Amino acid sequence: MNRLTIQLDEIRAAYAAEPHSTLEKRLERIGRVEAMLRSNEEKLCKAVAADFGHRHPMETQLAELSQIYQACRYTKKHLKEWLKPIHLDTPAYLSSSTAWMQAQPKGIVGIMSPWNYPILLTLAPAIAALAAGNRVWLKPSERSSRTSGFLATLIQEYFHFTEFSVTTGDANTAADFAALPFDHLFFSGSTAIGKKVMRAAADNLVPITLELGGKSPALVDASANLGDAASSIVYGKLLNSGQTCIAPDYVLVGEQQHDALLTELMKAAQAQFAKPEMLTGPIDPEQTARWHFLVDDAIAHGAIVTPLLEPNTESGRVFEPVALSKVSPKSAVMKEEIFGPILPIISVADGVASTTAMIDFINAGSSPTPLALYWFGKNKVNLNRVIADTRSGGITVNDVLLHAACDGIPFGGIGSSGMGAYHGKAGFDAFSHYKPVLQVRGLFGLNWLRGTSAVHPPYGKKVARLLKQLKK
Repeated sequence: MNRLTIQLDEIRAAYAAEPHSTLEKRLERIGRVEAMLRSNEEKLCKAVAADFGHRHPMETQLAELSQIYQACRYTKKHLKEWLKPIHLDTPAYLSSSTAWMQAQPKGIVGIMSPWNYPILLTLAPAIAALAAGNRVWLKPSERSSRTSGFLATLIQEYFHFTEFSVTTGDANTAADFAALPFDHLFFSGSTAIGKKVMRAAADNLVPITLELGGKSPALVDASANLGDAASSIVYGKLLNSGQTCIAPDYVLVGEQQHDALLTELMKAAQAQFAKPEMLTGPIDPEQTARWHFLVDDAIAHGAIVTPLLEPNTESGRVFEPVALSKVSPKSAVMKEEIFGPILPIISVADGVASTTAMIDFINAGSSPTPLALYWFGKNKVNLNRVIADTRSGGITVNDVLLHAACDGIPFGGIGSSGMGAYHGKAGFDAFSHYKPVLQVRGLFGLNWLRGTSAVHPPYGKKVARLLKQLKK
């Protein structure tokens, strides 16, 4: 802890020497992030694959690298506009004065990133923090140790440690890191760890952004095209083997459509992930053991298991993706975020009661404020009811994941799925302090009507007339 404190002091001294980095300097730093990736794409993909046992390089390029390039482009395009003062209204009695807000860096931003997307969820918030003019200090996950270690080496090569620093280490290091007096702390990970991070940050009154998770539902309306819905749901669930914070956690569908949807899910899974190299592995043996526990526990509570892929003895997979039907709400798979290739399908009432039943199920669940919600269908009345009567971090309609891939759309949770948002302008805002400024001037240059001068004691008829006017 003493070593970390000394390092923070060094970074803070560097920031104090240059607290107002120019637009050009910020753009140059973002450009270095981009150059770092372009020069090391293949090595980064190999590091990620080594951490997961297997992950197709195109999946890493699609789900991580391309998103970072997009964030760099979007930020560089809009940063000049974001830095402009925001003019504010003033009341009539200050009509000659002017007011504005000026975006100012918060200072030193700590980032604690997770293992499931170890490049994207490390660098995306860092880009936003650098764009806002901050210094960044990163603590990546120890579970993705190869990627974390390689990223640390690269960042040290492309940045001075007082610009963008990295500290690797175990859970004890993470706990010490969270307890540092940063100017802002950004955490992505589980709700349980997020609570610990928030407690640690509270001791120093550090403002915090939490990107957590929860049980993100996929609602299949009676008006939906089942083939299209199944294709999207399978992709969102099996991308990275479900180790995605916004993966569809479970499906809600009318009873009469259950069997047809299950058939379409199996078709879609076979079409997309039949080849063994298409499916990413679990991050470690503990993850595999947890998946087996969730399935075994669901079976013990009466669930029916349906493999999503045809048997393949040569696949080498340590876990086969499955769908679960007749799942008890008492089973662990319905109480915890799954984070794996297990898809519970929950049947609800058909007809006009279907949407009501889906909404009630979500709102009464163990995680009623998911990070994401997905709705499939054509009935706008039902869609609008779902949007209005549920709470979630974000919604994608008739597809999955994509709301998190748009830099113009804020990404963040609510309630148990997190607090605060980032991506694009929302990220710049999260790591900026918008300092309000009021510049007081007298009316027509007359000093006696300037600001508070009209209400200075001694009080009398003049102030009484003013109070009367203010009441109108």
